[in-house]
Amino acid sequence: MQTLLAVAIKAALKAGTEILKIYNTEFDVEHKSDSSPLTEADKNANNVINGFLLPTKIPIISEENKQLDFSERKHWTSCWIVDPLDGTKEFIKRNGEFTVNIALIEKGNPILGVIYVPVSKELYFTSADGKTSKKIIVSSEEDTVEEVFKNAKNINPSRPISEVKIVGSRSHLNEETKNFISEVEKNNKVEIVSKGSSLKFCLVAEGLAHLYPRYAPTMEWDTAAGHAICNAVGVSVLDQTTGKSMQYNKPNLLNNYFVVTA
Repeated sequence: MQTLLAVAIKAALKAGTEILKIYNTEFDVEHKSDSSPLTEADKNANNVINGFLLPTKIPIISEENKQLDFSERKHWTSCWIVDPLDGTKEFIKRNGEFTVNIALIEKGNPILGVIYVPVSKELYFTSADGKTSKKIIVSSEEDTVEEVFKNAKNINPSRPISEVKIVGSRSHLNEETKNFISEVEKNNKVEIVSKGSSLKFCLVAEGLAHLYPRYAPTMEWDTAAGHAICNAVGVSVLDQTTGKSMQYNKPNLLNNYFVVTA
């Protein structure tokens, strides 16, 4: 597992390099069949990550790969789930709040996760045993995995003291989310913390927020790495349809609504 974690970290860092090459240019924006934006950075990062993960012989589900039918995927006991550039809208806005997400799934559960933020050089990852999550600000994408393992610090969630911090998306504060916040406000002072991409999971995992309600569509590659990082520090990611922990490599890769809670 330590070897697989090292591979995922290297893949995320190198993908970050490719993303920044495009970020600092006047890039073009395409639109996929579902109207979501796509840039050269998404494609290049995906190619880099595939190059690292394919030799592991573990199948890959990536936003930018051709999606395989569940009739084939249902036989997988493990798989990688990848979003080579989570937060393409944030990338296009150039606000820096986009990430590289890589997760390892075993029997539907996220057991390893890596999230890298190319602009701020923040790297979040689970330990190989999945019992802690760590964070480091790398000096560059050329830092070795050995340096990362040596210098990363544990992160931990926190309990609310004077107010409950609820993290939300600038793009998705819909009526259901507002209703959720209103319920919390009945008994607590509430502060809304805005953040893009999978960084919302990281905020709860490192104690900078306490709740992340997501009453809007997400795909498995949006959440798997963040879910793994939260799991490792005891933060729950609860499917609001089943009442249980979110599952992965499902017949439909679209997630149900969920709440992340410390």
